[in-house]
Amino acid sequence: MPDKQKRTSGFLSYYKPYKALLIGDLLSAVMVAALGLVLPLCVRYITNDILGAGAAEVLPGILRMGAVMVALIAARTGFGIFNDYMGHVMGARIERDLRGELFAQYQKLSFSFYDDRNTGELISRLMSDLLNLSEVYHHIPEYILTYGVQFVGSAVILFSINQRLALIVFALLFVIIAYTYTFYRKLQRAYKTNRELIADVGTAVEENLSGIRVVKAFANEDTEIAKFITENRRHYLSRVKIYKSEALLFSVVEYFLTPLITVAIAAAGGIWISGGSLDIANLLMFIMYAVYLTEPVPRLADAMPFYQQGWSGYRRFRDIMDTAPDISDAEDAAELAVPEGRVEFDHVSFRYGEEHGYVLRDIDLVVHPRETVAVVGRSGIGKSTLCSLIPRFYDVDEGAVRIDGSDVRDVTQTSLRRQIGVVRQETFLFSGTVIDNILYGKPGASREEAVEAARKANAHEFIMALPAGYDTDIGQRGVKLSGGQQQRISIARVFLKDPPILILDEATSALDDESERAVMESLKTLYKGRTTFIIAHRQSTVNNADRVVNLDD
Repeated sequence: MPDKQKRTSGFLSYYKPYKALLIGDLLSAVMVAALGLVLPLCVRYITNDILGAGAAEVLPGILRMGAVMVALIAARTGFGIFNDYMGHVMGARIERDLRGELFAQYQKLSFSFYDDRNTGELISRLMSDLLNLSEVYHHIPEYILTYGVQFVGSAVILFSINQRLALIVFALLFVIIAYTYTFYRKLQRAYKTNRELIADVGTAVEENLSGIRVVKAFANEDTEIAKFITENRRHYLSRVKIYKSEALLFSVVEYFLTPLITVAIAAAGGIWISGGSLDIANLLMFIMYAVYLTEPVPRLADAMPFYQQGWSGYRRFRDIMDTAPDISDAEDAAELAVPEGRVEFDHVSFRYGEEHGYVLRDIDLVVHPRETVAVVGRSGIGKSTLCSLIPRFYDVDEGAVRIDGSDVRDVTQTSLRRQIGVVRQETFLFSGTVIDNILYGKPGASREEAVEAARKANAHEFIMALPAGYDTDIGQRGVKLSGGQQQRISIARVFLKDPPILILDEATSALDDESERAVMESLKTLYKGRTTFIIAHRQSTVNNADRVVNLDD
């Protein structure tokens, strides 16, 4: 797919994979415009040359020229169909590539990026921001060429017919362009505000639907509706401002200023016809080309919302694409192998950005191969942060984290994280089936391997009791399963991955006693032969550790 290519040159670079389509689109656009210029000349030929010939030549001449005009119209239609269809296909492909590239960028960005963003905004950038870009990519080059040919050709012909009338037309055209530019600047600001507000609406919806069970548990439906009404109203008011500016722009240009050109031509032309300096045939010809000259103005004004929204979406797209991940592989990063599983924190200090204080300072800790260490301490002391440094979800500010002697910054992130299994308190399961979620731990593994992993996690029995067993659809985020069942599937996922290093981040703290017992049985099996970090508050979890590390100030 084209989005695999490295792109660094900006907006125009996305045309590169589709050069043949772009050239065909532009050539067809030029032909549509050029053939449109020829048709009035055919009419002029009939009125001036054929009708002025002898009576015997009039009918054959009109029929021949009629046939030529039909052929020109047919050719113009054919070029128009190609331009409309293939141009939109090209635009849609570029939009697809942009969306694929943005999603891939989301996968590369570090945890710190997501700490400062909300999901609704990111979804808005991926979906609605890019929605109109296919129109932008299709029509911008097409309009530049089409209307360029149309404008230059019409201008030359208008000046060849009557220079004084042509100057009147261009004077009024300048007024239209100045008026359009003024409102375009206002619309730019209004569109930008609107894009930001629709992202806020998306965030409100995403947060509400994700936390709908909490909302209902606290009977806060009315509160949520009131919050949404506030965000929705702000978006509505921004749309009202846009519609007001659009009405003052589009209607005035299309229904007043553009027709005013025809009125001026008719008035001035009528005066000059009465004075004998212009004939009716040339006046009619002039009006036809004046209409052709000014036709792009209202069309461009009508299309402006699409282009502005599309361009605004592209700028927001570039904001994300130009964001460098805080954590990236070194140029000479090696593949990590973990023959033993020794983890060392060598005088480690860490903080979430320079504006924050240190969460961890001068941590000096060695965890031996296949040792189980419980990390305890009060909430917010940095237990999860300490363990997040092992898979390099964040980078240390001072010191180093080493696995079997290798600094985690000197190895590839992929090979590092393949050696580490993480079970969190808040289990995340993907929509789909049970088997799909277990296989997520090791893509490409067999069904038999997944079933064996479920057995080790004490999950096989309850899975087989589900309506379709391993092929049961568990709903979005596993809502059709209990908390304990969700956790055992996540543990099965880690069993299938079979990593030498394991991190359990309060994996049982949200479970009831019965679910905790079932999960603890599976965890005891999971600990065996692995270097394990247990972040815990419960004494029952700490009891399984070989050593307890207490974090305090």
